Amino acid sequence: MPYKNKANLPTGAEMRILNAVWQLGSATVDEIVNSFPEGQRPNYKTTQAFLRIMENKGFVRHTARGRVFVFEPIVKKDEVDQQSVEALLAQNFGGSATGLFVNLLGSDAVPAADIAALEKMIREYKKRKKSVATEA
Repeated sequence: MPYKNKANLPTGAEMRILNAVWQLGSATVDEIVNSFPEGQRPNYKTTQAFLRIMENKGFVRHTARGRVFVFEPIVKKDEVDQQSVEALLAQNFGGSATGLFVNLLGSDAVPAADIAALEKMIREYKKRKKSVATEA
C-alpha cells in the first residue's frame, strides 16, 4: 500500500525507527536497533513488530538477504515532514501558519540564529515569488 493518505502519518515510535532507516538507507532489524546509542536502544522484537506495521502502512519495504530481512524506506523524509506540518496546522491552528509561528515564537523555543535563518528564507521566498510573477 503506497504512502499517499495524509491521515496515515507515522506515530512517534514509528518516526524514531523511520529516522534510523532514513539515516542508514537500508538495514536489518539488528542494524537498526544497534544504530541507537547504548541505553536508548529499542527492543529487537518490538522493532521487528513496528517494522512489520510500518510495512503494512507503506512506510518501508523489505527484501530477503539470506535468512534476514533488509528494510528500506519507501517514503521520503521531506514528504513525511511536509505532511506532518500540514496535519499540525489543520488540527491545531485551523490551517493558519501565522498561528503556528506565533505560538512557536511565544514559547521561547526558537534560538536567535533560527529566527535569522527563517527571516532570510522568507526574504528569498518573496524574491522568488516576485520574479515568477513578473515573468508570467
